Amino acid sequence: MSSEATGKPTLTVTSGLSRNAIIVRLEGELDVNALPIFQEHVQQIWELLPQPFLILDLSEVSFCDSMGMNELVHLMQRCEGGGTRLVLGGVQGVMARVLSITGLRHAFEVYARIDDALRLTVTHA
Repeated sequence: MSSEATGKPTLTVTSGLSRNAIIVRLEGELDVNALPIFQEHVQQIWELLPQPFLILDLSEVSFCDSMGMNELVHLMQRCEGGGTRLVLGGVQGVMARVLSITGLRHAFEVYARIDDALRLTVTHA
């Protein structure tokens, strides 16, 4: 059952460091009910020492509404302002369709496989 139906967030957010990147993994639904979870996690990331890359692993995102997309745009703007390169990895299925439908596919740096996004941290170390 979706978080829209239950009013409860169905998103798990975890993160870790890899070389010169912070990797944030999202699993579940990135929607209005899950935004507080995502925003709190991202706020903790901003308190860490700056890293050249912030990679979002979206391979396990099963749904994304307009508020979720708005939050990704806000994150992109914050990264650009802070000199961090935001990369979306694992963009397939739902997220690929949402980015295409909204016309935001080319606004973000997008990779279909998370491994391809992670390779950036090696080539730009």
